[in-house]
Amino acid sequence: MLNRLKDTLADFIQQADLVLLGLCCTATLYGIALVFSATRYMDPATGTRRMIIQCTALGLGVCVYIFFSMLDLESITRKWKWILAFNVGFILLLKTPLGVAGNTGNRAWLKFPLIPFQIGPAEVVKITFVLLLAKQIEWLWEEKEDLKSFSSALFVAGHTLGICGLYFVVSHDMGNALVFLFIFLCMAFVAGFALRWFFLLFAGAGGIIAAVLLLDLVPKNMQYMLNRFIVLFDHSFDPQGTGWQQTRSLLAIGSGGLYGEGYLNGSLTQSGSWSLPAKQTDLIFSATGEELGFVGCVAIMALLALIIFRILLVARRARTPFYRYVCVGMASILIFQTVINIGMCLFVMPTIGITLPFFSYGGSSVVTLYMAMGVVSGIKKRSPEMRRVARSPLR
Repeated sequence: MLNRLKDTLADFIQQADLVLLGLCCTATLYGIALVFSATRYMDPATGTRRMIIQCTALGLGVCVYIFFSMLDLESITRKWKWILAFNVGFILLLKTPLGVAGNTGNRAWLKFPLIPFQIGPAEVVKITFVLLLAKQIEWLWEEKEDLKSFSSALFVAGHTLGICGLYFVVSHDMGNALVFLFIFLCMAFVAGFALRWFFLLFAGAGGIIAAVLLLDLVPKNMQYMLNRFIVLFDHSFDPQGTGWQQTRSLLAIGSGGLYGEGYLNGSLTQSGSWSLPAKQTDLIFSATGEELGFVGCVAIMALLALIIFRILLVARRARTPFYRYVCVGMASILIFQTVINIGMCLFVMPTIGITLPFFSYGGSSVVTLYMAMGVVSGIKKRSPEMRRVARSPLR
């Protein structure tokens, strides 16, 4: 048994993507330091406890990374019906007593007995959704030899809208619901779906939104979502309510200057939660800007850019188009969350509860990110001839 474990680890070290793992660990360790600073204002013990949780998540994440690097995705996705059932069932668990509401009121978390942290179903389902979508696209090409027709586009879009709609109706979490749509757009574009269907999608969505606004059909319980978009164009709109987080965020980033006020010394970061809300989660980038300045923020963006670039490099050199689509899907998760979170902190994107990958506080988020990166590592492992580039059949 021990020899088999040694052989497995040796195989992992020789073939897995250690560069990607190193980048992820560096980003996570940086994030742990930021989370400690952003939570110690409560008391030093709280900051230490949060740091321990993140360190534990990092350790679990590395184990998950190794495990998922070993999996044969093509064999797993042959059981696509079970994966689809898991996605639907896991989301519907939010409607059971296990589902709990977060600070925003969205019922987007599960609290299992004996588990010390909450689990966001969307974090896990995003990964299995990518696998299913990649399998769908591969099947359309291999069996139908058609990615251009309306029926093919509807087949993939229907799956996406079904999962996205189900999740939003159950949780009211718009942020993670939009992640599913972005994953679909990126994977469908790379696969080679006809551009006319993208134009039709955007035109249809724009028309529906315009009609809802012009006819004043926004439900009262959804008005707060509309306000989050209004405040982007009018910063004076509800500055003490809807715009409070982003106004404080800009103040924190602006006060940091080039090098910041110093680690553990940020005026807003080290004050009460009213001074800079959600400083360890949604606004961790703002806390970084205040304490470590422009240089600290650039370091975050550089690390995330390198991780995304590495994933896309694996995608480009993947052995099969299926693997390529999976890598693009995983990269799209990071791209969406990074752009939205940083844009939210800079007051150019709406506040929709999207955290910064690897940096924001959240044990389950860290573990599932390493799960996704482990999938990418497994694809790299199964594409040993790195000089061979797998090209999409239509591009």
